[in-house]
Amino acid sequence: MDISVFVFLSSSFFLFYFVFSHATDNLTRSQFLSDSEATTLVSKDGGFVLGFFSPGDSTNRYLGIWYNNIPIKTVVWVANRRNPITDSSGLLMVSSSGSLVLLNQNSTVVWLANSTKEAGNSMVQLLDSGNLVLREVHEENPENYLWQSFDYPCDTWLPGMKLGWDLRTGLERRLTAWKSPDDPSPGELSFGIEHHNYPELVMKRGSKMFFRTGPWNGLGFSGVPEVRGIPYFNFSFFSNKDEVYFIFDQHSVISRAVLNQTQYERYIWNDGKWIRYLHFPRDECDTYNLCGVYGNCVIDESPICQCIQGFKPKSAKTWIPDEWSEGCVRSTQLSCQDKEKIGFVKFVGYKLPDTTYSWVNQSMNLEECRVKCLTNCSCMAYLNSDIRDGPDGGSGCAVWYWDLIDFKPIADNRQQVYIRMPASEQVKGKQKMKVIVIVVAAFALVFGVLLIRYGLCKTT
Repeated sequence: MDISVFVFLSSSFFLFYFVFSHATDNLTRSQFLSDSEATTLVSKDGGFVLGFFSPGDSTNRYLGIWYNNIPIKTVVWVANRRNPITDSSGLLMVSSSGSLVLLNQNSTVVWLANSTKEAGNSMVQLLDSGNLVLREVHEENPENYLWQSFDYPCDTWLPGMKLGWDLRTGLERRLTAWKSPDDPSPGELSFGIEHHNYPELVMKRGSKMFFRTGPWNGLGFSGVPEVRGIPYFNFSFFSNKDEVYFIFDQHSVISRAVLNQTQYERYIWNDGKWIRYLHFPRDECDTYNLCGVYGNCVIDESPICQCIQGFKPKSAKTWIPDEWSEGCVRSTQLSCQDKEKIGFVKFVGYKLPDTTYSWVNQSMNLEECRVKCLTNCSCMAYLNSDIRDGPDGGSGCAVWYWDLIDFKPIADNRQQVYIRMPASEQVKGKQKMKVIVIVVAAFALVFGVLLIRYGLCKTT
């Protein structure tokens, strides 16, 4: 620390004690936060606290944000998660250049929140949302914040926090689990938007995909339909040339979504405890690409890996867990050149395939979508990308190229996907339906005859 900063700090002790004789939600350049004095910032509504803490059984010190009125200390954000302080010398201040700086006893910078925008008379404030912001004193427009903690999430997703990308700057907002309950440094598991033509939320273990929610269809995620049935929350998806992100708000509850060392969980605070009501992955079939291409994972079947209609195991003799990843191949090969022999079969009630090799146009209708897919030999499926008006009256177009990966039947998902098939497979499907209709009709006829005869016998 240079002499000017030392003099500034020395001359500020009286002001420091005066300011923190009552709760405050902000710091200016004439104030600071000290671990040794156990000082904190408290949001105006009293919901959140910014201060120093030690996680679990650790003695390391971190600057973090947690819920203020909940007796179980629940940390939602950590500043220096990669660089702990080993004693109580931590000091948070707004520097002369307008940055937010965390120092240790050697006056070494432990953590820095630096803005790409030029700072004048800046201050730091803890908002009621749990968002820590660095802003100009007279500037309250969120678009003009110099820096905000919501842009750098840790393991917790809070209402109003964007999960996704700022395409103008390349900033990615992604959850990353703690390494352990005693160590908030980034662990292996992360959760965020995979940014391609048809975005979806993806959980990764390191760089390897671990779980997908499926893409957003206007109502919810095709692989997690229970999200849209929660009465206390509204989830929204936004995508334009500047940003692509998911966000949610809540009503009349205190909740948090957290990524721990094994899964994503959502909790509600009720009756003095955190109650978990949603988590994923939920079972083995949520494991990404467990059954390979065109494989369908059915948790109640044995084996759990099946092939969807029109396909068969690639390795029929070794259709065992170690070989499931080889997936399925078509029972009848496609002939792309003869479009008269090509059609599409409708599948309903599935988690949509991996969207890595997909394409979306929100202005096209379903027929236009079918034509686009039909004219490209690499296109294997299409559907309405938005089903807010119902599965039979949706809008927009999404198409899949190359092999389809990561299927799973979802009972509550009514979205329809049309998969490219040889015309012969369509005929087989119609024949199967005819057989079912005939059997049902025959059964009804026999039952009717027996009922009449039973009734006649009874009357005589």
